[in-house]
Amino acid sequence: MRAEETGFRLLAVVLTAALLLGVAGVCFAADSPAGSVQVAQFGGEPAAAPDSRDAATDFDEFDAAYADQPLVSDPLSGWNRFWFQINDSLYRGVFRPMAQGYAWVLPPRPRTWVSNFFTNLLFPVRFLNDLLTGKWDAAYMETSKFVANTSFGVLGLGDVTEGMPRNWEPERPTADGFDQTLGKAGFGTGIYLVWPFIGPSSIRGSVGWLADAYCDPLTYGRFTFVEFLGIRAYKNLNELSLQLEGNEYETLTEGAVDKYAAVRDAYIRFRAKKVAE
Repeated sequence: MRAEETGFRLLAVVLTAALLLGVAGVCFAADSPAGSVQVAQFGGEPAAAPDSRDAATDFDEFDAAYADQPLVSDPLSGWNRFWFQINDSLYRGVFRPMAQGYAWVLPPRPRTWVSNFFTNLLFPVRFLNDLLTGKWDAAYMETSKFVANTSFGVLGLGDVTEGMPRNWEPERPTADGFDQTLGKAGFGTGIYLVWPFIGPSSIRGSVGWLADAYCDPLTYGRFTFVEFLGIRAYKNLNELSLQLEGNEYETLTEGAVDKYAAVRDAYIRFRAKKVAE
């Protein structure tokens, strides 16, 4: 990839991220006190509860108090529901059958090696966000795992550090991306979004996704656009093949009266839990 092309792409991402963050800031500032509590609990912002309870717990009590109120602002529900239906249909009609066929052909162990490789490759994302959120021990853990798995695990195909005892206590959770980092910095979730093929997100989540993409080594590989999409599609297909049993998405939506709302609320809760870590 030429230097000028990379620079142009980086500039485009920075400008897009700045715009999205500005919108997120406006949404956060406009939240009512009750709405702020909801987003803080489930939308990825730092918990603002006055007591000392863990911010990632006691969801049932919150549900009882705010059962009739949305967990996040969703003014684009028409757009979101349209793409949710498309994504859901593609998942059930295309992606899941493909993953089942792929799992039938390839045994679990080599598929796990592929998953390990891509997980190891995303070390820069986790390491940088560990530093940005002050998780020094987690940054050290990620570095040691990356060195060990890259060298002794044959470029990360094997996870030689899995199950090894930690030499510090307590171990702090590893950062999982810029969405979590922005949440800890005080940025609001903003409005809820569903992107084609990508799935549930938010204003802050979209900014985080763009930032993560520019820390992903695959972004800087000398691939054509089609090759890059093919690698990403294969990565996602392989990951789905390892999650066919006890699939959380299917469990969540199978008995739901409103599948869209169930996925939206679960996503917001999960992002809040990650920010609270």
